[in-house]
Amino acid sequence: MIERYTRPEMGRIWSLGNKFEIWKQIEVLACEAQAQLGVIPAADVALIRERAAFSVDRIEEIERTTNHDVIAFLTDMSEHIGEPSKWVHYGMTSSDLGDTALCYQMTQAQDIVIEDVRRLGRICVRRALEFKDTLCVGRTHGIHAEPMTFGMKWASWAWALKRAEGRLIATRQFSCAWGAISGAVGSYSNVDPFVETYVCEKLGLKPDPASTQVIARDRHAHALAVLATVAATAESIATEIRALQKSDTLEVEEPFAKGQKGSSAMPHKRNPITAERVCGIARVVKANAQVGFDNVALWHERDISHSSAERIVLADSYIATDYLLSKLEWVLDGLQVYPERMKANLGATKGLIYSSRVLLALIDAGMLREDAYVVVQRNAMEVWDAIQRGDAGGPTYREALEADADVTSRLDATKLDELFDPWGFLGRVGVVFERVASLEF
Repeated sequence: MIERYTRPEMGRIWSLGNKFEIWKQIEVLACEAQAQLGVIPAADVALIRERAAFSVDRIEEIERTTNHDVIAFLTDMSEHIGEPSKWVHYGMTSSDLGDTALCYQMTQAQDIVIEDVRRLGRICVRRALEFKDTLCVGRTHGIHAEPMTFGMKWASWAWALKRAEGRLIATRQFSCAWGAISGAVGSYSNVDPFVETYVCEKLGLKPDPASTQVIARDRHAHALAVLATVAATAESIATEIRALQKSDTLEVEEPFAKGQKGSSAMPHKRNPITAERVCGIARVVKANAQVGFDNVALWHERDISHSSAERIVLADSYIATDYLLSKLEWVLDGLQVYPERMKANLGATKGLIYSSRVLLALIDAGMLREDAYVVVQRNAMEVWDAIQRGDAGGPTYREALEADADVTSRLDATKLDELFDPWGFLGRVGVVFERVASLEF
């Protein structure tokens, strides 16, 4: 991932320095386990732990000759350790080291993303309660539907993030936290299973019960798929922010910092660039998941067709997800909300949003549903056509109904007052906020 979209903590996890540090740790732990088995002299293990070190520059220099990163690493380690280095990597194969380390890196990265989601979730819970009584119009198909409250949007986002948290936690356990030190084809031909158990326990991993030299890539595919789902959730929230910020709607705006510029040509512009960036980067994370699926099928016990691809997509997906979640956090925490504009938009269709209440009231008054629908829609279309013509003097929906004998013969003015109250839709909405208030992140 390019530096522009890399946050320091997540970037460090996917750095060569961190990868080689984990490799070093695994090799030393494996030597300790071999010593407990009596394979390696305890004195040599003490020297290995004391002298174990590496140089990224030296490893890269050696790899230019060997064309093999693990051998380059081991060669560099041996230069630091000296004669006891003969025991390093004893009975192991490259995937024992690389796959176990990669899974450990994934757990480190997963923990950061989990915390990112939790911070977002706490913001959404707080702001759901903040706006639980802020009226706005609900939209289906982009068209005004019925009144709702702005807090309901935040509540739905909070629950989506709670689901994301659950998926990430489960994925950490079932797809990330694995290790394998089982030899060339997973038969433990030259390494005792105790070494694998010992190393995994020290790293907080679980031994793969049946690795075939490599840890099966369905686990990595699942991790990438979950990251893609998290990114899709973030994209969904950011898309709603963008839609609500349109000049024609303007119910919210993402923060606009002092000194920020919106357009090189049009100084008046305040564009939702951060929300758009969240959407754009989410597309990368979603696309990377396909690479994870393609990496599952390997030839026989292993090949390395997955290796080059996952060096890119795993690091990039974790880095990108971390970044886009941090940007969404900034947007949501500082989101500017305009209740008066919401109120104006609520009335933009001159009362058409109350049609469902009128329909039910006519049914309650004894009219057949089919007949009531015709009456309600007939009057609604009269108002709608006037709105589309830009006829400011056209009737409101209530005025149209009051001029219709099919309506006034069944519904009096007091009943219409009740039907055209936006809070009439929301008598039971409190349950939504009781539920969201119980969420813990």
